[in-house]
Amino acid sequence: MSTVTSAEAARVEGETKRMRYIEAIESAIWEEMARDESVFTLGQGVSIGGFFGKKGAKTLAEEFGTKRVRDSGITEAFMAGSAAGAAMVGMRPIIQMGFAGFSLIAGDEIYHKLAKWRYMHGGKFELPAVIRLPGGHQDAAGPEHSNSYEVLGMHMPGLKVVVPGTAADAKGLLKAAVRDPNPVLFHEVRSLNFIKGPVPTDPDFVVPIGVAEVVTVGSDVTLITYGHMRKESLTAAAELAAEGISVEVIDLKSLVPLDYPTVFESVAKTGRAMVVNEAALTAGPASEIAVKIYEELFASLKAPVVRVCAPDVPAPQTLRLEAMMRPTPEQIASAARELASK
Repeated sequence: MSTVTSAEAARVEGETKRMRYIEAIESAIWEEMARDESVFTLGQGVSIGGFFGKKGAKTLAEEFGTKRVRDSGITEAFMAGSAAGAAMVGMRPIIQMGFAGFSLIAGDEIYHKLAKWRYMHGGKFELPAVIRLPGGHQDAAGPEHSNSYEVLGMHMPGLKVVVPGTAADAKGLLKAAVRDPNPVLFHEVRSLNFIKGPVPTDPDFVVPIGVAEVVTVGSDVTLITYGHMRKESLTAAAELAAEGISVEVIDLKSLVPLDYPTVFESVAKTGRAMVVNEAALTAGPASEIAVKIYEELFASLKAPVVRVCAPDVPAPQTLRLEAMMRPTPEQIASAARELASK
């Protein structure tokens, strides 16, 4: 069963359709390919409707042809390199990597070529490429498949990094990424693939990259999160509200650029901050965000910034152990409860 929070329903305006997260991504690709002939997609199984097979009555290839919907072998370096070359000459590629962890095979093409070539060539061309990086802990896929590597894009200048936490954001952020003149790492969350939510049907609907959302307004604790942890954090915030603890939940949506003004405004109000993410604790996104809060608002803090993250261990290949990797609403609520008492 999927649920939609009242906050999510309220923020989605206009005509909508309930879609699964993965359907919203596919809808964005269809709309952008229909809108702009320079958009094409490349990846494993894309001609039959996606990485794991056909979805729907008609495939992308049947609609747009195999010149714009191109299958690839398991050749990540080739896919990312093709994206760089195509983007340089005016195309807008959407690359399906299959699993985020395998993007490391294309490290040079993503983190050097796509990230740096526009700068290295004096801005003579744009590099509007989208690299889809499905990740997170799901299906006990194991250490090489269940990865949350979004911090890599934060460390390599020249890339934008987005992590949608709802079906509507998955559609709107992907459309924004396709239209952006810069390379975007699109970290879609596999555990959200079949979670439904209201998604605008307007083909011009986009979610701007770099703008966070204050999902719930609170006065005691600021909880900063993104991706799957949005859902878990809202569950924790509702539990705490029943206890009289007011939590302001901020969904970052994108990590590069990161909407620090919204974060700082909230933390200055509450005086307490915690950062929740599915990535590993050490040197992850939460660490960088926490340091920024200390640098900007040290004198305003009533307590140290708290991080709630995955443990620093490889992802297990059993469902029972994998369940211990992702922060739970209970863990988030417990950490926020302790923080609010300080």
